[in-house]
Amino acid sequence: MKKYLFMLLLGAPVMGLAQSNGSITISNDSKATISRHIYGQFAEHLGRGIYDGFWVDKTLPVKKQDRIRLDLVEALKKIKIPNLRWPGGCFADEYHWRDGIGPAAKRPRMVNSNWGGVTEDNSFGTHEFLELAKLLNTEPYIAGNLGSGTVDEMSKWIEYLNSNSTSTVVQQRKANGHADPYKVSFWGVGNENWGCGGNMTAEYYSNEFKRYAAFAKDYPNAKLKKIASGANSDDYHWTETLMKNIPNWMMWGVSMHYYTIPTGKWEKKGSATSFSESEYFNTMVNCLRMDEIVSKHAAIMDKYDPEKKVALVVDEWGVWTDPEPGTNPGFLYQQNSMRDALIAGTTLNIFNNHCDRVKMAELAQTINVLQALILTKKEKMILTPTYHIFDMYKVHQDAKYLNIKLNSPDYEVDGKKIPAVNASASQDASGKVHISLVNLDTKNAVNISTELKGIDWKAVKGTILTSANITDVNTFEQPNKLQIQNFNGAKKDGEKLSVSLPAKSVVVLELN
Repeated sequence: MKKYLFMLLLGAPVMGLAQSNGSITISNDSKATISRHIYGQFAEHLGRGIYDGFWVDKTLPVKKQDRIRLDLVEALKKIKIPNLRWPGGCFADEYHWRDGIGPAAKRPRMVNSNWGGVTEDNSFGTHEFLELAKLLNTEPYIAGNLGSGTVDEMSKWIEYLNSNSTSTVVQQRKANGHADPYKVSFWGVGNENWGCGGNMTAEYYSNEFKRYAAFAKDYPNAKLKKIASGANSDDYHWTETLMKNIPNWMMWGVSMHYYTIPTGKWEKKGSATSFSESEYFNTMVNCLRMDEIVSKHAAIMDKYDPEKKVALVVDEWGVWTDPEPGTNPGFLYQQNSMRDALIAGTTLNIFNNHCDRVKMAELAQTINVLQALILTKKEKMILTPTYHIFDMYKVHQDAKYLNIKLNSPDYEVDGKKIPAVNASASQDASGKVHISLVNLDTKNAVNISTELKGIDWKAVKGTILTSANITDVNTFEQPNKLQIQNFNGAKKDGEKLSVSLPAKSVVVLELN
């Protein structure tokens, strides 16, 4: 088995392993940029995401600043997360920001009615979140409370954060230890207001958005990028209504949420770690739906915004499985396998290829919740396969998008077919070209012949993430079972690039 895996990593052919062929054409004629904000993250007050995740007990034997866990901070800085969305999620529309400021001992307690019915003490609030964002060197993205809040409450929160006036609320911020404005830019006007954020119709929400947005003020050097609470998955009527009823100048973006559910059924989603190839195939079918959903929302937005000034913000995405057995079902804690890595690579390729409209996205969620980057257990932490994908793909951040045409062989299970390979490409400021390739086929390697038009290059190197089984995971006992390896299965073949892409793998190539 070790020899087999070693040969996979090298990209060498393995006796008895079937191979198929595909082709790619990449051209340097695009004017689009892959925004770094596509690689954003989401941290909700949910389960062990904030409490016992980022924000730990004072007695935990790890390096901390106040109660912010610094080994997590360093890991996330390495992959250059560009933004962090907070405090929700469904939690956002029951969160009242004044409960989370001032002396911690005097903050009121609340019951998190959405996620597990647990009581939290509000010790992690506005100042703590913004200190975390500063340590991460990332931009904060705050989701404001439209569902159970008021226009005045949201307006005052923005003033508290961004104004430098002598008003009472600004003086309160200064008294709480932050003299200068925070200058928060990304601002969500509610969350999932079609559901947990108020069970509103699109028509009602669009009017509410305009009312709240009118009082969400800009302050000097702190122009808000207001993001409307957008559609659930393929609810195209919601997007049509918002684009029709809300002037383009009033919103920076419209959000959209889509989760990959292995079974396609919310009541029984499927296991994170125990699944057949048929179940895996169905999961990837559901993952690939993201391309169709994004395309159709983008087409609607194009009708009302042909200049593409309004961003499509996919601020919740990822695989959602049944919680790990023995854990609180309201905490949404799930393991993270090689399947999750393939989902992450595929989804990020889709976003990259739609970067003319998708300008921002947030994986759900960062720590200990859903498709997490990092899992913790007391003082221990592990980097998940999904984390490694974000590490490999960070080369695309703010790079020039390269047009890509892909001819992929099929991956077939039980008489059903999907493309085996997906890909995206970019060119960074130094001229280096990066190509990210995902092979979803669990058994067959794929030989890819790539033509590069208008691109000069002399050498290629790469990295790969793969494993013997799609169910393989990193555990606290074996934290490095899945990790990034060097990949030598690509070479220059005349003027073309030849790649031997192993089964169930994610590869990122760099052309110099």
